[in-house]
Amino acid sequence: MASIFVTTTQNIELEYELASLGDRIIARILDGLVIAGYVIIIMAIIGFGRMGTFINDNPWIILMLILPYAFYDLVSEILLNGQSAGKRVMGIKVISLNGNQASISQYLMRWLFRIIDFPLTGSLVAVITVAITQKHQRLGDIIAGTTLVKTKPRTTIQQTLYQPVDEINYEVTYQGVTNLSDKDMQLVREVMQTVKSTGNTMLAWQTMEKIESVLNIKNKNQEPMDFLATIIADYNYLASKL
Repeated sequence: MASIFVTTTQNIELEYELASLGDRIIARILDGLVIAGYVIIIMAIIGFGRMGTFINDNPWIILMLILPYAFYDLVSEILLNGQSAGKRVMGIKVISLNGNQASISQYLMRWLFRIIDFPLTGSLVAVITVAITQKHQRLGDIIAGTTLVKTKPRTTIQQTLYQPVDEINYEVTYQGVTNLSDKDMQLVREVMQTVKSTGNTMLAWQTMEKIESVLNIKNKNQEPMDFLATIIADYNYLASKL
């Protein structure tokens, strides 16, 4: 399973599974079907038998057929946060290599290089570069500083941020935890999931040290993973009292 590690603004390193070449190909086929469906609908409205005459009398209709194909990927990724219909079905999305959502300029850059990746080379450049690059990038991704990753959640509903604390007489261990944000706590959860799946205990140590530094607290003789679990439990308990 190919993956990519990205460092968040909180200096926490997270692992994401990269979209495979197969994921990309199927997503592209699905997007092609969406565009083909659009064209067929337009032709059906006009009438298949009179398309030639209609186009001669109304040449602007060509734009209605070409523009959606030309701008489909760019508009979809900007409006759908890095996804098109095909990418959404396949559970993949475009992200910046720093782990953040790609910017409009990055979407634009990877869209511009679609001409080389696909039409001009019959998709050969895209297939080769995705297959041989470590981060599974086509040429447009390399230039734009983006890649495609899996979006399937790694946590279950029972593991979400607001999982309640069961103990009625729960005692908070680290009172200062309320100085963290919901986003911080979600990142802590993702770190714990990554450690469990990869065995990278050093990541837990680094996250623990970062939290200690930010909150100006000291671990009370807990293992790093236990410390992180306590931080989450304390946060959930105190948040439920607000």
